[in-house]
Order: sequence, then structure tokens, then C-alpha cells
Amino acid sequence: MLESVSRRTFGGSSGTYNVRASELARDRGRLKTLNVTVVFLDDSQHSFQLEKHAKGSVLLENVFQHLELIEKDYFGLQFTENGSAPSPSNSLITKWLDPNKAVKKQARGGNFHFRVKFYVSDPSKLQDEYTRYNFYLQIRKDILQGKLLVSPNTACLLASYTVQSELGDYQPDELKPNYLSGMMLIPGQTEEMERKIGELHKLHKGQTPADAEFNFLDQVKRLDTYGVDLHRTRDSSNKELQIGVTANGLAVFQNNIRINMISWAKIVKISFKRKQFFVQIRREPSESYDTLLGFNMLTYRSSKNLWKSCVEHHTFFRLDSPHMIRKLLPPALRLGSKFRYSGRTEFQTLEESKEVCSRRGFFRSSSRVGTRSSVMPTIEEKTKSLISSSRSVRLQDNKSTITGTWESRKTWGEPSTPHPSDDEGGFLDRQNSVNEKPKTPAFSPILPSKTIITYVDDDTTDSLTERSHQAAGSIYDIPNYETPVPQVEENIVLIKLLPDEQGRFGFNVKGGSDLNMPILVSRVAPNTPADRCYPKLNEGDQVLIINGCNVNGLEHDQVVKLIRAARDSPTGTELTLTVKQNLLYESGGQEEPPYQYVPESPLCEMQKGVGALEQSMLLLADGLASGALVAQFEQLYRKKPGLTCNEAKKPENINKNRYRDISPYDATRVILSRGKDKDYINANYINMEIPGSGIINRYIATQGPLQNTIEDFWQMVLEAQSTLIVMVTTIMERGRSKCAKYWPPVSETLELGTSLRLKTTKEESDSTSTIVFREFVLWDLTSGESREITQMQYMAWPDHGVPDDMSRFLTFTENVRRARAGMVEPAIVHCSAGIGRTGVLILMETAMCLIEANEPVYPLDIVKQMRDQRVMMIQTASQYRFVCSCVHYAFTEGLVKPLPEFLR
Repeated sequence: MLESVSRRTFGGSSGTYNVRASELARDRGRLKTLNVTVVFLDDSQHSFQLEKHAKGSVLLENVFQHLELIEKDYFGLQFTENGSAPSPSNSLITKWLDPNKAVKKQARGGNFHFRVKFYVSDPSKLQDEYTRYNFYLQIRKDILQGKLLVSPNTACLLASYTVQSELGDYQPDELKPNYLSGMMLIPGQTEEMERKIGELHKLHKGQTPADAEFNFLDQVKRLDTYGVDLHRTRDSSNKELQIGVTANGLAVFQNNIRINMISWAKIVKISFKRKQFFVQIRREPSESYDTLLGFNMLTYRSSKNLWKSCVEHHTFFRLDSPHMIRKLLPPALRLGSKFRYSGRTEFQTLEESKEVCSRRGFFRSSSRVGTRSSVMPTIEEKTKSLISSSRSVRLQDNKSTITGTWESRKTWGEPSTPHPSDDEGGFLDRQNSVNEKPKTPAFSPILPSKTIITYVDDDTTDSLTERSHQAAGSIYDIPNYETPVPQVEENIVLIKLLPDEQGRFGFNVKGGSDLNMPILVSRVAPNTPADRCYPKLNEGDQVLIINGCNVNGLEHDQVVKLIRAARDSPTGTELTLTVKQNLLYESGGQEEPPYQYVPESPLCEMQKGVGALEQSMLLLADGLASGALVAQFEQLYRKKPGLTCNEAKKPENINKNRYRDISPYDATRVILSRGKDKDYINANYINMEIPGSGIINRYIATQGPLQNTIEDFWQMVLEAQSTLIVMVTTIMERGRSKCAKYWPPVSETLELGTSLRLKTTKEESDSTSTIVFREFVLWDLTSGESREITQMQYMAWPDHGVPDDMSRFLTFTENVRRARAGMVEPAIVHCSAGIGRTGVLILMETAMCLIEANEPVYPLDIVKQMRDQRVMMIQTASQYRFVCSCVHYAFTEGLVKPLPEFLR
């Protein structure tokens, strides 16, 4: 080895290569790039290489190009501070990628998750099927993670659409009995749920994956927590709440129930300071001040995150383009956050998507547990080839490719057999040519419109015996729609339509005299004449007249022919509709009801000195005025999930039920020790506690006795040691029996079997003949004991609807309260079914007791408490609206006031 070499040695003809310098240069080049991994909604991953100082907008654009997304602005990239996957449990450390900041300064681990950021209010707005598919994947994740709350029945329906999308039509020869056991569909999935999902799956025959996913989204959009970005907070009384940011405004939740909706149109300003978040609400014409609502957030960061979410959602959904603030002051002198949403708005996205027609194929992921990659290719591996749209490809035919466009929706087609739950009419697309074989329609179970649902206790439902010849499963009474159309009525509008170039009016109808339903609009397709007309045609609108022809009494097919006569005319005859608008849809999602929840806040001047009771009355008044109160009521379960009614279904007990569908819960039913035939009676115990007073009002809610249950009824009275019977019905209504006359005439005696004897000792009515008072003596012949019993019957409830005089009903309730003063035994309350008018009376008395105890009154909580003890307590929206009006009237008129001992 040479120990020393002179410099001259390397002179002349020679060469050198700096190894170290080359490697350092290589390393510096590597350091200039950033490797980022993005996890997509189907759990596939892809790595992106970015320039070292690249901003978030560059990464977003790369992701959108990779997915070939058209309606890309609804989506974003999420990351967490600790590198874990975003979930409801770590929402406080979850952030959205800021397009204006460097990527490397945001996510330390370099892992991002592709998510829906802005939930479209109506999925029909989305033009591209692939966009809807990603929404579908996101919402499935939301359900499985518990972020989106759904009832068990709705969860099963949604899961059945997932099965239809992935497996296609139900094929008994191909699918094993337990074919759903390997699919993750519902949180806490059980065999009973899988059985129900399987039954619903059979009903979706003919739906393509795109159809099933659209119907999935169409059901989901109705949920209270759909598209809600929830943030935990408290009001000034330390009550736990959640504020949800939505496309329509801010929602306030308590115990997972939406108690308020403040639309963007009602909000003047939103702001935050440290841990406090403020909403300033626009004053009404009758007010001289704006209302300021204050909420206490958990941390300063959570307060700012909520504020930023509000800024982004308001800009995206309400503005045509982002509002840029003019920088008049130097940065050092500007106060507050400089954050503004700089992306495109929904308006800009929809305008662009209208110009782009997307027709492409892509792969769908699988719900099978642990077999995603082996069963189905991922989004990342989606095909670039197109399959002819004339062929309907189902997953069981080819497990690698699915194609379709947003226009292919068989569920909007013409059903061959009318069904009261179908979307009928078929006026969205022209019929196939005469030589083309009609396609088999796809059936999708659609919930009946809430505007036509009535119940056994408020209309013409007969007793079980009288209904034995009616069709099985007839749950609800349908009103008589043979009344001539009124010439002048509120919400009656005239709508004129011309078919478009494809011969479409753009709406479907359902109903008809053959289906015992009015003619209702069941679907309105976006960007069609029905969607663009003014006044706008909405789902749930009732069609009264078509081109001068009154449709009342017409069958469904006759109505279809009337509309087709205009649609199929060579000259495109104008279609003129006289429509009664459905107020639930009249706002079109733009103007939500005014605010309802006003938290107790010292920051608001009008709140000073106002207690919880007064606040609840403000909430009640706003809910009545806006209609939101009824909307919340209609979303409440009618039967508590998990409670059984098995005893009522036993063969020996069936003839003791007045109505086929009204059965007592087993858990709270009244059990007779010596009934006529064993221990059964259709009755439940209902206990209503009055907080802060130590009072528990005890009731037995029961049906009006049948002729064969009179003895059991009086045995129940005896065993319960009750001395008060409240009757909220008459014996006959419109020629139909609502309750058997279970007492004898005055001074006469009725023998009840071998052990009971009843005598009527007194009967009188008040001056208005509204209330009838009766007194009875009931003897127990076995023990020789007797009991005096008072009966109060309310006579002023009409045979259809609700009382038109609140004061009479309030007087009756006050009489009931006086009669039960000091009672510890339950009062027996009944109407016909023992749920509708019975529930109204119990709610009213409970509310009066709450007011006297200076406690807030939340009617929906009272209904929930009652329905936890007997099914369907307070049946109809009109009953609920009536009793809420009575509560507010009684308080504002001073008919009932807080007692001195409860005033602080």
C-alpha cells in the first residue's frame, strides 16, 4: 500500500470520482420528496410522492385524479394527531387536511384517510354514480362505527340494500340459509337480524347495485344524525349537549335526540372566544333585539374546530362562491382567526358536474368479514373499460365488473301490480317501444307517507271481531277521501308542467281508491319539469285535480292514464295539477324551522332571570310555530325496541284484544289474580314521576272493555284498589262501537260472574254536557268488601280529529286532578284502544304537575316515557300538536302556575 503519493502523480492524464459527494447529493434529492399514504373508503391504500414543501391542495388533487372523481368537492382527507384511523372515539384529535398549508406540517405520520366532508342534503343531487357509491361506503362506515344512529328496523332495511348491491337478486338455489353470517352489516348483528335482512333482501328483486345504493342513501337522508358533524358542548346550566353542523344549519342534540334546528337563514353571526361558542340569531319582526346563544365547549381547540366547521359548511352549501375578505389592515393589526373556506362551493360543483356525463365502470367492495381483497377488487383496481349499458350486470353474474349510470333506476319504473307501499305512476321515463318486452319492476319497500297515516283510536277502526273479514295486516285506518275537493283551502296550489324533450314530467304518484289511499306524489326526479316548476312539486304533495278532472274516488290506473294522456300526446299537452302541498317538504331544505332550543345563558339579555320552565315554554312555542315539534314526534319509535307482547298473542287471549295491533308489553302488563279466563287483560301500568316533588302519578292505561272483558275490567279495578276511572271516549262513534257499556243504569245492579256485583248510584253532567260524572259501588262477593268508585267521562272529543276547544279539555283535566288528589292507587284511564286519547290525558296531567313543581316541560320526553310502558301512547301528530298547544295555553294563561313551595 502506498503511504504517500506526490501531487504530481495525479497530474496529466488522470480522473477522479467523488463517491461521498454523489451519495450526499442523492440523499438530498430524496429528502426533497415526501411519501404519503392515503386509505380509501373501501380500505384500500395508495402511496403518493410529493415535493417536500407541497401544500395540501396538491395532495388532494392527486387523490382526486387517482380516483377519477368528478364531484370531488364533497370529499376531503382526514388525519389524527397520533396517526390512528379517525373514529368517533378520537374525534377531538381528528383534523381535516388544510389545502393551504404544507402537508408535512399537518400529519406527522404521513397517513391520511379519504372521507366525505360535506354530506349532500339529498343524494339525488349527485350526478355521478361513482360519487354516490363513495357516499354509500362512507355512510356504511358511519353506521358500523356508531357515528350514525339508526333504529334496528331501519338498520335491517339498509343492510338489505347492501346485500342486494353485493349479491344481486335473491337466488335460493345459490345462497345457503346462513348466507349473511359472513357479512358485516349491522353493529351487534344477530341471527334474528340476519333473518329479517334476508326477508327484506327478497323484496329487492330486479334492483341493480346502483339502484340498491340509491335507495340506501334515500332512506339514510331522513335520519336526524345524517350528515351531522357533532361537537360536544354544555349550556350554562352544565347540561350536556351536542352541536351538529349540517348543510341546513346548526342542530342541537340532547341524549341523541335532536331538540333544535337553527337554519343558516336565521343566523346573523357565529363566533368563539376561548372555550365559548356564540350564535347570534336574527330578530323577528316583532322583536327589538337579536338573540345570542352561548355554549361552553370542552377546550379552546374544540371551540375553534366547531367555528371552522361552521364557516366551511355555510360557505359550501349557502354561497355561490367563497367569500374572500379584503385585507385592509396589515397582518399585525388583524384580530381573530384569519381562516376562511377557499375551496369550491356545492353550487360550483353541481354546475360543473352537469356539463360532464360520466359513463364508466368500477369495482365495488365487499362486506364479507376478512375477505375484502380476495372476494372483490378495490377502488384502486377499478376497471378502465366500459360494458355496454344495454346489459344489466349483477354481482352474482360477474364478480369483477359493475357498470351503470345515475339514470338507470328501475325502482322508479312502472310496477306491474299496484302495491300501497310502492312508488307508482312511472312518469319519469317513457315506456319501452311496443315491440320491447316490459322489464320486471324492482320493488323497494318505502315507508308510508306520514301525511296519511291515521290510527285505530281516532278514526273508523273497528273492533277485532268487526274487522275479521278485512284484509290481514290492515294496521291503520284510512280517512274517507270521498269528500268533494274544497274550492278554497290553505296550501292549495296550481302547477302547470310541459314534458321535456324525453317526454318526462319527472314525478311518480302512488295511491288510489283501490288502495284506500289518496293520490300522492311519491318521487320527484332532479332537473326535470316537476323539479324546476314554480310552485315546486314535492314528495308527499296530494294531487286533487288533473287537467280539470277530480281524482278523488279514481283508481290508481285511471290516474295513470290521465297523466299519460298529456305525456304521450304528440304535441306535448300541458299538464295542469291542483295540488295540496305537504308542508314538511315545502321549504325545500333551504329554510329550516326557526330555532327551538334556547340554552340558559347569562350572555343573552333576554335570558336574564328566566328559569328552566320558562325556557321550555319558549321552546314549546317555537316548535309549535315552526312545525318542528311534530317532525320530532313522528321520528320517535311507537314501540320500544326489545320489549315483547307475547302474552297478548296467545290463542286464548286474542279475542280479548279490541284491536289486532294494540297489545300490552309483557313487562308492564296488568296481571289478574283471578280473571274470568286466566290472568290476561289488555292493560299496562304507567308511572309518571314528577322530578323535584316526590310525586309519582300512577295509571293503568287500558282499552275500552269489550262485551266479553267487562268482568275482567272490574276485577282489575278491584285488585288495583282504584277509586277513579277516566273515560276519554263515547260508546258509539259514527255508528261503530268504541267501548262496551260496562255499567248498569242508575239504581240498577249488574252481576259480574259469581264474585262481583256492580251498582250505579249516581249519574250527572256539567252545565255544558262536556263531562259526565258517575258513581258506582263494587262488591267483592268472596270477601264481602265493597268499594266506591268514581267515573269521569269526557264527551266533547269528536269522532275524528281533536277537540276544537282547549279550555273544555283543560277543565276536564283539572277535574281529574282534583278527583285523584291524595290517591296513591292508580287511576284507570281508557279510550277505545287505550293509547291515543289516553296518552293525551296522561301527558296533560303530567305537564300540569311539572309546571306546579316549577320543572321544565319537554313533551317529547313525556311521550317517550309513556311509550316505554305501553305501545304507541299518543297515536297521531294531530293529538300531539293539540296537547302541546294545551300545555302552552295553560301556562301562558296562568291556568296552572308553580306552587309557592317550589319557587326559588
